[in-house]
Amino acid sequence: MTCSRWGSSSIQGLFQDGDLIIGGLFSLYNKPPAIDQDFTQQPRYQSCSRLEALPLQYIYAMVFALEEINHSTTLLPGVKLGYHIHDSCALPLWALRTALSLVGGDSSSCDQPVPLIIGGDSSITAKILSRVLGPLSVPLMSYTASCPCLSDTRQFPNFFRTMPSDIYQARAIAQLAISMNWSWIGAVVAKNSYGLTAIKIFQEETQGSGVCLAFVETLRRENIKSDAKQAALAIQASTAKVILIFTWYTDVRELFLQLAERNVTDRQFLASEAWSTSVNLLENPSTLKVARGVLGVAIRSSPIPGFEYYLRNLNPSHRPDDKFLREFWEEMFSGTESLEVVHNLFTDTSQLRVTYNVYLAAYAAAHALHSLLSCPNNDSSPGNSSSTCSFPKHVQPIEVLQSLSKVNFTTPQGEMFYFQGADVPAKYDLVNWQKTSEGQLKLVLIGRVDGFDLHLNKSAIQWSTGSNQVPVSVCSESCPLGTRMATRKGEPICCFDCIPCADGEISNTTGSPHCVHCPPEFWSNSERTACVPRQLDFLSFNETLGITLTTVAISGVVVTTAVFVVFLCYRQTPVVRANNSELSFLLLLSLKLCFLCSLVFIGRPSVWACRFQQAAFGISFVLCVSCLQVKTIVVLAAFRSARPGAKALMKWFGPGQQRGSVCVFTCIQVIICVVWLSLSPPSPKPDFDIPGLKVTLKCAMASVAGFSLVLGYIGLLACSCLLLAFLARKLPDNFNEAKLITFSMLIFCAVWVAFIPAYVSSPGKYAVAVEIFAILASSYGLLFCIFAPKCFIILLRPEKNTKKQLMAK
Repeated sequence: MTCSRWGSSSIQGLFQDGDLIIGGLFSLYNKPPAIDQDFTQQPRYQSCSRLEALPLQYIYAMVFALEEINHSTTLLPGVKLGYHIHDSCALPLWALRTALSLVGGDSSSCDQPVPLIIGGDSSITAKILSRVLGPLSVPLMSYTASCPCLSDTRQFPNFFRTMPSDIYQARAIAQLAISMNWSWIGAVVAKNSYGLTAIKIFQEETQGSGVCLAFVETLRRENIKSDAKQAALAIQASTAKVILIFTWYTDVRELFLQLAERNVTDRQFLASEAWSTSVNLLENPSTLKVARGVLGVAIRSSPIPGFEYYLRNLNPSHRPDDKFLREFWEEMFSGTESLEVVHNLFTDTSQLRVTYNVYLAAYAAAHALHSLLSCPNNDSSPGNSSSTCSFPKHVQPIEVLQSLSKVNFTTPQGEMFYFQGADVPAKYDLVNWQKTSEGQLKLVLIGRVDGFDLHLNKSAIQWSTGSNQVPVSVCSESCPLGTRMATRKGEPICCFDCIPCADGEISNTTGSPHCVHCPPEFWSNSERTACVPRQLDFLSFNETLGITLTTVAISGVVVTTAVFVVFLCYRQTPVVRANNSELSFLLLLSLKLCFLCSLVFIGRPSVWACRFQQAAFGISFVLCVSCLQVKTIVVLAAFRSARPGAKALMKWFGPGQQRGSVCVFTCIQVIICVVWLSLSPPSPKPDFDIPGLKVTLKCAMASVAGFSLVLGYIGLLACSCLLLAFLARKLPDNFNEAKLITFSMLIFCAVWVAFIPAYVSSPGKYAVAVEIFAILASSYGLLFCIFAPKCFIILLRPEKNTKKQLMAK
């Protein structure tokens, strides 16, 4: 009975018998014409394009690994591994048909079914094969499928791969962009799951790191020329100097051609593994000036000892059944030449990337089988040949699947290998396209990615600009010291304006998102870059304002003293005697104290100065207003006693009673001040609430209630005095002082009513100046309104200083 594989010829492949057969699927030929893509018909290999060199290298990497394992005395001793390797012609349907033929053998008359397949060279093919082989529990181990979707073990429980998921290369590129401080990046991606998933992961990884995408252009294979032109125009128009490209090398070639036509040669490109090692692009002279300095993530490379010698010693004469090698030989040579001096992709082992993935897959399969065929109750170490106790013919795919998920071994290169679900730990190379002295581009290893760790030699990078400096790609230049970033409305966070820090705030780092408030005892310098200690400020005798107020106060004392002397010299004259000379002298003394107390407010505040100034102010003014109060009461009593039957009224307002009244009124204020200053006195404190480099040292009111009582009592006396004087203003006779007191108290009240809002709104030491001004203004008002008319008569109109003149109505 004759047996043949379904849908394929038994001679179209590479076969080696063994105790266990490993299946292999590779895209050795390019896709055939559309008429040959019929799943139901026998494929015609002669319709495919010529054989590809790199996939052929992958095939012999698998063969080399299996032969190496078969010669090992520690790995699967006594068990020979065979292989059935087929070409899928880069078509998922052909790969599926071949896979089904591999797993559907008939043990009675045909080749035994394979328990494991190394293949699925693309994510699409891997998904199709995994879903079909899943119910059969046949493990599928891919060496290039990188779609993150294949990591889902619920959908693809039988899938494994030695190629990292695209998630990790997107993360690696994101880390690369962050480490280079590139905040403004353009992106061109394939319009499929490969490109769109990668750019999504890139955005997620850079979120919060200040990296923004200037634009995202997509490329479709069926419309590549127009899409590449659109992407080239976007790159040309954008201010982004770094461009991330996640697509196939054929798409990149068209994009680079479009950029070369527009002479766009100053962009730094970030490459995904799909094109970062493309020889077609590296050797393409039309894209040379565009592609210089490309920085990319590449599939991890690793040497395979003995593999180059193995390749160069391959010869069809030694392998007469190897149809693949014979076809390759016929293309290369016309006779019995040797591969020892040939330099092409097939013999180049300087950077084994996918080839090494295939090599790892073969070793992973062998270790899974070794574990499966080892007795659990005996020493199952690789060095114990007696551990193999099961018949390889009885191995079932589901057993291989279970064993494969637990493999953990050290490769011949000395690295640990194990699966994390369907995936292996992510490892990549970081490569740079550098221009040689001959004007060509070469691939240079400048770093590695190991999991989440990025190891990069920045000094070894040749940038697109030709400079050793890292290219700058930002939407807005980093804000200098003393400024903060302010995002522009409707634009990405990477586009911002630089706003100077406000007074009292600093930023001492470039690109600061916000300004920092200085501590209360510090203030920002003029550049807003550092906090400097604030300078204590107070109303001093040395500054212009202090000198002016001091001069006015002393002048008030001098004028008051002069009036006192005049009244003393003319104390026997009617004008002085008629207006209660004793109270007048007491009033002049109190006014002098009012002028003098204003001087206590000037100078550096101290503990005792803060206590004395408010007490002196409060008591001096109460004494002054009390004198006027008593004067007014005496005037009212005098005229009231002139009425019939009221002569006895004046005995209650004699000199003793007047002095007593003034003393009582003043003592009340003294008591208020003593209680206030004993319980909660004002104390000198810096006023940090007022902005500015200079901070005012002032007497802080610990008790606002105490100060309010002092002012309130003065205001109460002043209002009552004003009311009484107003009532007595029209009483007859020239010696009536009520009019003068009325005017003086009006001025006094007006000054202190205006003082309150002015004091509250004045900053720093100017509040003290306002209080001094109120003291001086009210004191001068009382002095001039009460005594100026009398001094005028005494000194300039002596003829009016007679009893007759004063008694005249």
